[in-house]
Amino acid sequence: MSPHNENLSEEPDALAPNDHRRLGKELELFTFSDLVGSGLPLWLPKGATVRRVIERFVTDTEIAWGYNHVYTPDIAKLALYKTSGHYPYYKDSMYAPIAIDEHEFMLRPMTCPHHFEVYASRPRSYRELPMRIAELAKLYRYEGSGELSGLVRVRSFCLADAHVICKDKEQAGDEIGKALDLIEHISSVFGLKFGEDYWYRLSLGDRTNEEKYYKNDQAWEEGEALLREVLTKRKCKFTEALDEAAFYGPKIDIQMKDARGKENTAFTVQYDFCMPDRFNLTFIDADGQEKRPLVVHRSSVGAIERVMAFLIEHYAGAFPTWIAPVQAIVLPVSEKHKSYAQDLLKKFSESGIRTELDASDESLGKRIRNAKLQKVPYLLVVGDKEVESQTITLENREEGSLGALSIEKSTDVILQKIQSKK
Repeated sequence: MSPHNENLSEEPDALAPNDHRRLGKELELFTFSDLVGSGLPLWLPKGATVRRVIERFVTDTEIAWGYNHVYTPDIAKLALYKTSGHYPYYKDSMYAPIAIDEHEFMLRPMTCPHHFEVYASRPRSYRELPMRIAELAKLYRYEGSGELSGLVRVRSFCLADAHVICKDKEQAGDEIGKALDLIEHISSVFGLKFGEDYWYRLSLGDRTNEEKYYKNDQAWEEGEALLREVLTKRKCKFTEALDEAAFYGPKIDIQMKDARGKENTAFTVQYDFCMPDRFNLTFIDADGQEKRPLVVHRSSVGAIERVMAFLIEHYAGAFPTWIAPVQAIVLPVSEKHKSYAQDLLKKFSESGIRTELDASDESLGKRIRNAKLQKVPYLLVVGDKEVESQTITLENREEGSLGALSIEKSTDVILQKIQSKK
């Protein structure tokens, strides 16, 4: 099996035209290698550019919304995950322990235990709460080979993760609502519509299943009621699903469908009454007494890999200009126009526009077709007329020809489109 075909249940040509696995190959965004390993995507330059743009946008937006971004290790002692309770519950989806210096370590499958240790690094006051700890965290989970599917389900992924430490249920309810506000804001910038492209599911626990769920019936009742109240107040449609909760509490799942019509949980907002006990998290309240906080786990976009898959399919590879890996391509009519084209490449690149030059020996018509097949938003054609008048014939992917424009006007048009994120 070729590297590009890994994780495909069908050959690429048999996939839907907007299937991200097909477009990932055609647009040279990502690939897989049997030698590297199943479920471990390799990001090609164009895909890495798209990923970088998304990651920067998410990080900047979260910071603007009051999150404190941190960095924590991709590996930790097995004892950390035994303390959290993840090891017995998720043992089968974790990579095997690594023995080092008389200790066992693991590639991390989740971030929350690390963030709890960040919180516990010194005593905390109620004045510091809510504390929003966020990270673009690299995680590793062993998925069965039959479950792997392009970027939707992988074994190595980067999660836009955060944990909000709250002083009480009221504050937790507010933070859950704010997390959903952030999710809806970021989704709207990506061009996704609630009710059409994604929807909410309230995932509940099963009180009788003590092997799967942390035992605290009262906390489960309170947590589920709180999440249901948050969703009801938003006056948005949502479904409920029994036995889909995390082991430490109920959650709101953000659901999407892929190109095959299969529903997936893209990311979640979770209510946690369990971990503060396990990690002995405390804060000093206004009355001077030590108290136990609550935790809201949330992701603003989920795994970067999975949201990339959804965005590739949503736009059929024709990303908005601000996300597109190549935003403009310069196409000289012939060799004698190459020098002017190179000057344009330099000017556009220096202005912050991701620009390429195609001065190959192919005909202009074929180079234009290639650029359109690569979904490049702006084509800059230059010939005798453009060189003489120091202009550019600008063409937009959606709007068609914009006519002959000055260099300054052309850069302004493209930069305005990038900055508007539309």
